[in-house]
Amino acid sequence: MPTDFKTFWYRIWLDIGLVDFASQIKCCEWPRIDPAIFGSMFQGVMDKDQRREIGAHYTSEENILKLINPLFMDELRKEFDSIKKQAKTKKSKTLADFQNKLANLKFLDPACGCGNFLIVAYRELRRLELEVVKAMLDGKEGKSKLGKMLATPIEGNLKVNVDQFYGIEIEEWPCQIARTGMWLMDHLMNLEATAIFERYEYRLPLKQSATIVHANAHRIDWETIVPKNQLSYILGNPPFVGSKMMSERQRDDLISQFIDTKGTQTKNAGVLDYVAAWYYQASKYIQGTKIRVAFVSTNSITQGEQVSAVWKPLFEMFGIHIDFAYRTFKWDNEAKGKAAVHCVIIGFSTVGSSQKVIFDGECKTTAKNINPYLVDAPDVFIESRTMPICDVPQIGIGNKPIDDGNYLFTDEEKKEFLKIEPQAKKWFRPWIGSHEFINGYTRYCLWLGDCPPSELKQMPEAMKRVTAVRQFRLKSSSESTRKLADTPTRFHVENMPKVNYVVVPETSSERRAYVPIGFLSPKVLCSNAVKIIPYATLYHFGILTSSVHMAWMRAVCGRLKSDYRYSKDIVYNSFPWPNATDKQKAEIERLAQSVLDARAKFPDSSLADLYDPLTMPRELLRAHQSLDRAVMKLYGFAKDMSEPEIVAKLMDKYQALTTREE
Repeated sequence: MPTDFKTFWYRIWLDIGLVDFASQIKCCEWPRIDPAIFGSMFQGVMDKDQRREIGAHYTSEENILKLINPLFMDELRKEFDSIKKQAKTKKSKTLADFQNKLANLKFLDPACGCGNFLIVAYRELRRLELEVVKAMLDGKEGKSKLGKMLATPIEGNLKVNVDQFYGIEIEEWPCQIARTGMWLMDHLMNLEATAIFERYEYRLPLKQSATIVHANAHRIDWETIVPKNQLSYILGNPPFVGSKMMSERQRDDLISQFIDTKGTQTKNAGVLDYVAAWYYQASKYIQGTKIRVAFVSTNSITQGEQVSAVWKPLFEMFGIHIDFAYRTFKWDNEAKGKAAVHCVIIGFSTVGSSQKVIFDGECKTTAKNINPYLVDAPDVFIESRTMPICDVPQIGIGNKPIDDGNYLFTDEEKKEFLKIEPQAKKWFRPWIGSHEFINGYTRYCLWLGDCPPSELKQMPEAMKRVTAVRQFRLKSSSESTRKLADTPTRFHVENMPKVNYVVVPETSSERRAYVPIGFLSPKVLCSNAVKIIPYATLYHFGILTSSVHMAWMRAVCGRLKSDYRYSKDIVYNSFPWPNATDKQKAEIERLAQSVLDARAKFPDSSLADLYDPLTMPRELLRAHQSLDRAVMKLYGFAKDMSEPEIVAKLMDKYQALTTREE
């Protein structure tokens, strides 16, 4: 690029106040620069807390292409190939008609940031147009056509332009970067056209530009930016702001947009991520059109209780169809300080698609239907339930002390405490949460809820703990916690079974094929970091630890980052159990015991060791596989059925059970 161009761009950055950004630009080798990196460069000079507050994370070119290819480029390339093959018959659409079609497409990114999506989409569209022009020049009339083109200004030869692209951005500086990035990409595409026309094609002075509006996308009517009867596609990467991280303004934005299926403002704002507002507004905007939409989103909107809250209104009120989807992948970009986010890409419309596609890593499969869990299954919504959908033991959380740690001890802390107050020994109970259970260590709880007052008063060190708990609760801003100060030896939640019970860790690594589930005795107190099932038998343990239940859990549970979060109301209570005879139950129990026996062969290994996919013992793996085959057979599933197929069948069963209830 000539030096005067480099200086021109550098001056623009200085004029809008981006001094640090301008310094990065000045150091670039301009013949190699790609405007798509502007977003990540801008992210690199932003304050980390500011990025988190506004959810400003810029998407890599690789992930942008994951979105725009199935949204429109694959279809356009397919149409172009078809026209080329049929061009000789003169019965099909001409290449000139197709070029005009490209020039009439319009694109909107309603959360455009520095314009990465628009810039890459424009580049791909321009490159396709160049292929169309090359095809026009092929054949006997090629030279005469080239002569006419050389005598025509660039606007007559290359019709795709930056004014086909629209964006909305709440921050002012990224707006400036997006507009300038589009011009720079236009210039680079004109350089690529030089190889065809053998002359430099340029558009100077700059007469047209992308329409980038500095506004809050939820407080402006998108029709005022681009009428929906002119728009072709909506695309982008709305902010990554979780339900618990939103500012008051962002929460107001969400509530102002999102209406539930009863036509009232959503009561689920507490569980919805900020991105849900874009899905809702886009779905409302495309009514009565053929506009197709695709967004990159955090995967939370396809998991747990958010699924019903986000998607049920969109399906039932707006008739949305999911046309394609990328299942969870790790988000990445070129910026420094990038966030560890797990994303999905979802393409949707009101008209649907004749061929629906699910991408899972490198695997691409066609689907009859894509539901909000990104599974080829009916459009079902797994609702929160307070009771199991089938006749099985109830599940609950463990104990929740609200004690500021005063009743909890490590092994060493317990020993030191008993040196001072040995009479407290009988009031100590093992204390197990998810981390302790999986990693094979024990903490201890000083449980004084059953201690007679006369005995408690003989233990001054224990009384100090009771006093500290009372004072901690009294200082709470929560009225319910302050009331607990009246009974400082009791817990906020108490769940202490009198029989052996099944324990399910609430969080578990995504690396594990199986969530480590097991039995504990009534001597052990569990924290609220696990779920417990009193009166569960070996049969229940066998079904829950099987690959069938694990598939269900992975499909419908929420996530903590990428780790599984086992839910009582969504995962367990909604799980469709099989119908089993006593004989079948006995077989499952036998195989479930084999799993426990295989674990017992490695007494020095923690569950984390045993269920690490790199160190899982062969005996344990085989025991699980035998159990899996029996559970699959019990459900009537083919032994080679894939996990998505298993989930689809389970969702069919769930739908039948809920229909029967209704």
